Amino acid sequence: MDPSTDSDTSLMLRVQAGDREAFRALFEKHAPAVARFAAGFVGSAARADELAQDTFLRVYRTRETYEPRAKFSTWLYTIAHNLCLNEVRRHDYRTRTDPDAGREGDDPAWDPTDPVPREGESYSAQRELEERVAELIRELTEAQRTALVLSRVEELRYQQIGEILSCSEQAVKSLIFRATQRLKAGLKGYLEDDR
Repeated sequence: MDPSTDSDTSLMLRVQAGDREAFRALFEKHAPAVARFAAGFVGSAARADELAQDTFLRVYRTRETYEPRAKFSTWLYTIAHNLCLNEVRRHDYRTRTDPDAGREGDDPAWDPTDPVPREGESYSAQRELEERVAELIRELTEAQRTALVLSRVEELRYQQIGEILSCSEQAVKSLIFRATQRLKAGLKGYLEDDR
């Protein structure tokens, strides 16, 4: 796709020229998706919202260096991805996101598959499944987690994901395949066979 035909690219070029309404439009359009993406990394909706805000702060601060070489969303998710990597690499990350740490006011861990309880399934069984999925996602490699969330949740094309991760489309397919295989293996015993 030609980046010059991307409406978001046009908005970002207006942001470069000082148009605050264009920035507001980009923020309103993309902030919820960036927060969902960040939640997949950090397991905390509250911290994910902060990372989404940090992403747009970085967009605004670096607006003068923006060059429309690819779709705006590719550039945006590259920034979000880097901020998320910085977050999970911090030495105190595990203690801050550990569900047993019991931080008050924090939302439950994000679940990209959002499983729906089966008929008659108890809330506690549903909650246990959600916690297991969130745990498995945290255990994925950073690249697998990024590829999976961008593909399955944000519905980005493999080409865009490859640009964000600086790898080929084939590598993206491989990352997603390995991630889904790890999730399936880790959920054995939690999910009934639907045959």
